[in-house]
Amino acid sequence: MRKFILGIDEGTTNLRSVLYDVTRKKIIDTESKRFKQYYPQSGWVEQDADEIFKKTLATAKDVLSRNNVEKEELLGIGITNQRETVVAWDRETGEPVYKAIVWQCRRTTDMINNLSKQIKQTIKEKTGLIPNPYFSASKMKWILENVKGTKSLARSGRLCFGTIDSFLTFKLTGNHYTDTTNASRTMLMNLHTLQWDDELLEIFNIPKNSLPEIKASDSNFGNAKRLLNAPIRGIVGDQMSSMFGQGAVRYGNTKVTFGTGGFILTNIGSNSTRNLPNLLTTVASTIGKKTCYAIEGSIYSACSALNWLQEKLEVYDDVTETESMATSLENNEGVYLVPAFTGLGAPYWNDNARACIVGMNLNTGKEHLVRACLESMVYNTKAIVDEMKHDGLKFKLISVDGGGSKNGFVLQFLADMLNHDVVKSKYSESTVLGAIFMAMISLKLINLNDIKTMTESETLYSPKMSESERKKNYQGWEDAIKKI
Repeated sequence: MRKFILGIDEGTTNLRSVLYDVTRKKIIDTESKRFKQYYPQSGWVEQDADEIFKKTLATAKDVLSRNNVEKEELLGIGITNQRETVVAWDRETGEPVYKAIVWQCRRTTDMINNLSKQIKQTIKEKTGLIPNPYFSASKMKWILENVKGTKSLARSGRLCFGTIDSFLTFKLTGNHYTDTTNASRTMLMNLHTLQWDDELLEIFNIPKNSLPEIKASDSNFGNAKRLLNAPIRGIVGDQMSSMFGQGAVRYGNTKVTFGTGGFILTNIGSNSTRNLPNLLTTVASTIGKKTCYAIEGSIYSACSALNWLQEKLEVYDDVTETESMATSLENNEGVYLVPAFTGLGAPYWNDNARACIVGMNLNTGKEHLVRACLESMVYNTKAIVDEMKHDGLKFKLISVDGGGSKNGFVLQFLADMLNHDVVKSKYSESTVLGAIFMAMISLKLINLNDIKTMTESETLYSPKMSESERKKNYQGWEDAIKKI
């Protein structure tokens, strides 16, 4: 009998359903769809959760029907998703009461800024997160305070809050669940107890009965009635899932993802008390009763800045042109782009910052802008890695995935600036593999040790840059940061 796992990868701008052949240990089919982004005000970002669900269902059904998958052949489903994005819906109807508020949205900046220093410290100690509108809690509070009817729904017990994984699971199974990796990004879960924290709920005035039950990442989340009644056997937030997909499952393994944003996570094992002032401590996975943690730095704009160059400035026609454009220059000639389109994330945490380009002269052309954009991903990554090094973290494997990893200039520049070997993952989009692996662990088809052998690297990039050039490049970035 054929055996398959269905992987659902719900990202920030598009979603994919993939079919994984368990016997052949490979992805055999993929279907993807983009969905609309809404920008109702400056700094606000929204999505239609109902559109996301319908397109998720459509892509999943497409890959299943195209491959004539029978009910008994689909062993399980793994879901990975954009984190922090909040959906609010009616428990009885399953219908969203407002558009999903996306992780990039800055509408609650003042709410976070008005928190007392003591409350901010409490949040950091309990959640491992730096209080920021990036996370889910303030988005939930905003919905309760601004969307008509939500308070009465909450009083009647009908209001459901959740990240995208919770909403998809509810629509597919009727169960209101989430996993520890997604819950750890809400600013409401206690990192040490792995439960919703009453003090944090009180700070943001979020009713506990509106939140999903927190389960281990490899739990049985219920049967997806409209997808051959297959059980959902793995849920992992996208950046943690990417760690799995790249095989970063041991202490000191680091993964870098260059997608819409940039995300750097280093595996720190079972220690939840490591607390770097400018970085985040987060759950990497919970398998059974064992929880693994990671130190994370998040970059708000990575490949989204490249999209801006293409869509708004028409600097290039296709993203594949950017590598040759960047390498056509011997160096950046002093031109730097700070992509603070929605503020700056780690390690700067400046929500009021806005993007700028510095160092231009009459010789500056589109190649300089492209190179400066590509370099900005690397400089911000170096800033995060340097913070980790200050805390004594030792780096072993550094692997890279995401759309930006298809660009050879970015990977070589990353190796040069970090002064460390960098491995490109065989699959530039390894996120969905992590969710598939989690489902397979849940079904006892593989164990954690198997993942390393199931992940493959494609190319090794080694540093070539001199120390003096490295310092000169990075000094220019630090000078540019000071100008915003």
